[in-house]
Parts: sequence; C-alpha cells; structure tokens
Amino acid sequence: MTAQQGTGNVVSAFSGDTTGAHRFENREDAGRRLALALAPFSGEDAVVLGIPRGGLPVAAEVAQTLRLELDALVVRERSALDAEIVRSQAESSPVSVRGRTAIIVDDGVATGATARLAARLARLRGASKVVLAVPVGPAGLARLVPEADEVICLSTPKPFIAVGRSYLDFGPTPDSTVLELVGRARGDGQERQGQGVPKSRTSRESDLDVNVIVPVPDAFIEGQLRLPAGSSRIVVFAHGSGSSRHSPRNTWVAQVLFEAGVGSLLLDLLTPDEEKDRSNVFDIDLLATRLAAATRWLQTSTQTMHCRIGYFGASTGAGAAIKAATDEDLHVGAVVSRGGRPDLAGPVALAALRAPTLLIVGGADEDVLVLNSKAKALMPGISELVVVPKATHLFVEPGALVEVAVLARSWFLRFLGPNNQRITE
Repeated sequence: MTAQQGTGNVVSAFSGDTTGAHRFENREDAGRRLALALAPFSGEDAVVLGIPRGGLPVAAEVAQTLRLELDALVVRERSALDAEIVRSQAESSPVSVRGRTAIIVDDGVATGATARLAARLARLRGASKVVLAVPVGPAGLARLVPEADEVICLSTPKPFIAVGRSYLDFGPTPDSTVLELVGRARGDGQERQGQGVPKSRTSRESDLDVNVIVPVPDAFIEGQLRLPAGSSRIVVFAHGSGSSRHSPRNTWVAQVLFEAGVGSLLLDLLTPDEEKDRSNVFDIDLLATRLAAATRWLQTSTQTMHCRIGYFGASTGAGAAIKAATDEDLHVGAVVSRGGRPDLAGPVALAALRAPTLLIVGGADEDVLVLNSKAKALMPGISELVVVPKATHLFVEPGALVEVAVLARSWFLRFLGPNNQRITE
C-alpha cells in the first residue's frame, strides 16, 4: 500500500492493477477487503460511520472485522429511509463521535460531494480525526475531499467511469437491509460488552418474561408476556387462523420489537377446545372481545398498567385487532396488520377506527391487497398501506419478514411514543 501527501490529508491506495472493471464481488466483499486496509484502527478509539444506503453493508463488514462501533451517518434527509434512520437514532441517541476517530465508509465515491458533507458533519459532531474509507473512487480523491484527515481508497480505475463498474453485484440495497443493520448496530442504547459486541437485549435480569393466564368472559386464555426493563410500551399480538402464540413469524417480530424497547403479549385468543371448531377462528366479534379483555387485564396489572398499548394482527387477527381498537376506553395507540383481513372488522368498525393503522401486504398476495385497499379507503384516521414486493401471504420470501418487522417497529416507535412517557387520557 502506498501513501502520498495530498492537499493537507493523507491518501492511501493499493498499488497494482486498478484498471479492472470488477474488483469486488459485492458490497460485503468490498467491506471485508477494506477492513484489511483499516486494520491499524482496530485498537483505536474509533467509530465506523456508514453512509446510507449502499455504504451500510460495506461499513458493517468493516466494523465487524475491526470490532468497532457502527452507526449510520445520514448526510441529507432526502428519503423516507433517511427519515426512519434519523428517527431511530433520536430514539436512543446517535453513537458519540466526540473526541474519537470517525471512519466514514461508503461503497464508493464519484464526485466527492456526499463525502465532503459527511466529513464536515463528523467534524461538527466533535470527531478528533476524520478518515474517509471507500473501496473505489477517482484518482486525486484527496483533492475532492480536503475535509478528511486521511483518505483510504482501494481502487482508482483509469479511466474512472462509475462506482458500480467496480462491482460484479451492485444491486440496490433494500430498505429492510439498511434498517436491520442500523438496528443491529445500535443494540441497546449502544451499550457494548467485550470488544465491540452488542450487549444482548435479553441479558437483563429485570426484564419481564413470563407465561400468563388471562381471564376473559367465560374462559381463560394463555399468553407470553415480555417487557424490557424500563419499557412503557406493549404490543398485543392477535394471530390468524391456523396459528398460535407460538407462531415463529410473530415471535420473531416480537423479538425485533423487544430489542427496540417495546414489550409484547403473544396470545391464544381461543382455548384448545374452541380451536377445534373451525368457525371460531373467523368469529371476529369473539376474537375482538377476547383481545379487548386482554388489554383491560394489562391495564389493571401492576406490572403493565403504566404501558401504552398497540395491536399487531395477522390474517383474521387483524380484523379482530381493528374491531377492538375502536373501543375508545382501551386507548389503543397504534395498529399494524401483517397480511391481514381488516375488511373482516366490517365497514362500521373501519369507519370508527381512530388509532393510526399500518397495513402491510405482500405484492403477490393480490386478493388480500385488494381487500386492504378497500378497507383503507374507509379509515378516517391516520393509515398507510405498504406493499412488500413479491411477498406472498405468509412473507416466507428472503427478506420479506425483515421488511415487516422494521416497518412495524417504526410504526410502534412513532405512535406509542418514547418509554416512560405517561399515558394521557
């Protein structure tokens, strides 16, 4: 590796063949190779800042290899993705760069405009040293980004045409991947154990994780209650037909919420005997009554009476969630439907719904998509319909459930408010 003086900053670049159009298999490969050039920083008080969206997968590999903290650096809030990252950071505050080395990582540099703004922003946040590290860029990169103290670039193709020409796979990074990386990097308030490893959210002894028996009219139903220490938000899950509180999809979404500081109550709305009668799983009035009773139970329990409540419904459970949410005495703060049947709540309930509602539907679930579109048209309050491309009804496609989880997390964090906020009636 050679180093030479630029315009006041140090430029590092690998010598050798820089004319090849395909130096990197993908962004992850570029990140692993970039980490080798950044190895001297592994023992320093440094933080890796990835520029969304394409820079995050590269930065994640660098941070993991060097055992450094990772965060996203939004330079311009130009999209819904940028806004969601900023909102996530506001929820638990950005990683501190004050007095530390800020290693800014992107998947490449073309004009240098974004890199310059990123370097300025890191400096404004108090970074003692700013390093720009990219897999590919034009020759003379140091002159393009004089704000950086050091510039590390693995490849400078001649002629330089475009960043994507140096990748075999330069497809767009999905929003779900970016948000998953941001969420994983942030961990629990950026607490770390050992050498840069995020502290497990489940390791706190004061977290609540219990099986419960909930009294409802004429019966008792079972559930699993989880509440992170200090949380004042709970999402009650209403599963669909043929599922249960042990649904791996709902359990996984609940875990994503838990790591974001949101509790969950996974419920079997029917008793084992009631489940034997198939008609009961489509009895929306019965399911909604059970859901409302469980909500009142949470609101009177000493461990959860301080919490604001949200509903997550799947399939027929979404219809029950919407119908229960129309009970103003329950003060339901937000509703999310995954592949749900909101239409089963009926036009009267849909017209009475005031809780902010997010409808998530797979793009390949065409009939349900039509039903959700019609249901949304009847909702007078805040509502959104988000289509996950190519996903089917159960969201089994790669990345589909991740998309659902990050969308749900964003919705509940937005409308259930921060932890420790008192309920106002």
